[in-house]
Amino acid sequence: MNWELMWDSVPTLLGGVPVTLELVGLALLFGAVVAFAVAMLRLSGNRIAERAMAAYVFVFRGTPLLVQIFLIYYGLGQFAFVRDSFLWPFLREPFWCAILALTLNTGAYTSEILRGAILSVPLGQVEAARACGMSRTLVFRRIVLPVAIRQMLPAYGNEIILMVKASSLASTITLLEITGIARKVIAQSFAVFEIFIVAGTIYLLLNFLASRAIRYAEWRMTPYLRARG
Repeated sequence: MNWELMWDSVPTLLGGVPVTLELVGLALLFGAVVAFAVAMLRLSGNRIAERAMAAYVFVFRGTPLLVQIFLIYYGLGQFAFVRDSFLWPFLREPFWCAILALTLNTGAYTSEILRGAILSVPLGQVEAARACGMSRTLVFRRIVLPVAIRQMLPAYGNEIILMVKASSLASTITLLEITGIARKVIAQSFAVFEIFIVAGTIYLLLNFLASRAIRYAEWRMTPYLRARG
């Protein structure tokens, strides 16, 4: 094993961390908006909206993310109305195609996490709030949503970790994030084992930091569960 090559490749591979963080951060941000909208529509009681959103969730949870990335990056440009639309300056760029694919994918998974968390809110808390004179909107904003967010944090933490790892698929459409740079270095050095060990270590560190952040958020949002001294 070439330890010197591994050490020398660290700064190069770290150069892909900002792109990886941008991919993950933007996808999670936009995905959270999509997930909230989808979850609300699935709980709206409107049969058409429920079935449409259920179909969206089924498709994006049931197909590989790599296929979704390829369909968006290579497939959308085949349609003239897409090339003629105002979206084309974005959709012709691999970065935004990756963001769109990651957003739609995490939006589908997160919507199910959020929907399940909302449905698991104890009915007694909702009835107590309504008995105090709160409107339906106020009950949702002050009771249901905060409780649901606390309950969904562990599962959402797993989704964040999965998204960090899934961002490596963006390298397949020419993006130079961590894996993209690793593949470029491998093409020059032919040191597949050494370079991917370093890249994997960087992903491991990112996911360690993400898991600690989620754990801290859980600790902050559940003071009543903390051990009393």
